[in-house]
Amino acid sequence: MSDSILQIHHLSKAFGSNVVLRDIDFTVNQGDVVSVIGASGSGKSTLLRCINLLETPTSGDILYHGKNVAGKGVNAPAYRAHVGMVFQSFNLFNNMTVLENCMVGQMKVLKKSKEAAREAAMQYLQKVGMAPYINAKPSQISGGQKQRVAIARALAMEPEVLLFDEPTSALDPEMVGEVLTVMQGLAQEGMTMLVVTHEMAFARDVSTRVVYMNQGVICEQGTPNQVFGNPQRQETKDFLARFRNN
Repeated sequence: MSDSILQIHHLSKAFGSNVVLRDIDFTVNQGDVVSVIGASGSGKSTLLRCINLLETPTSGDILYHGKNVAGKGVNAPAYRAHVGMVFQSFNLFNNMTVLENCMVGQMKVLKKSKEAAREAAMQYLQKVGMAPYINAKPSQISGGQKQRVAIARALAMEPEVLLFDEPTSALDPEMVGEVLTVMQGLAQEGMTMLVVTHEMAFARDVSTRVVYMNQGVICEQGTPNQVFGNPQRQETKDFLARFRNN
């Protein structure tokens, strides 16, 4: 299929005898917003870390435009420039300003000039509402602001896909909305996104597809209407009922 960007085939991951992912299969097409939901410990973050090559899969394939990136000899930094990641804990460089954080990857990985990197960084910081803070260090801004800088930094690499690993779970409740608003805007602009999230309203209202994971396997996947409106598996029903009762 020509518009598929990522294809995950029979992906498994074990840490010693602890099998965290079992036989995972799914595809991310251009323009998809795929939300991965499930209880803590169901393997969601490990799945994202495997896709971003931060973990090496035990078995299975990760195809990026048909090329297996899970094999040996792959240039991981170059691949990550196309498949960017936004982390739960921001992962900003504390010794750099907001602007420098958004420039460094462009200069090192994309080999952009300082001027070109600065221009792109400013464009994306403006987009996420962080342009007034370009000279601040991460320690001087709030968690929600840090996450918006992290999103701008990922966007400045002009990736084809953005992976989000629970991007709001380290935030105070009042800051969650500002990050979700940025993500919703990206989805509306057609950004391809794979989002591990506990934000059920986002998964239901913004996603094109929802994947429900339980104990390292994909239990159910489909449109938000299918998964939220008419779940087929008892595990999915039980999981969603917990959220409805909250």
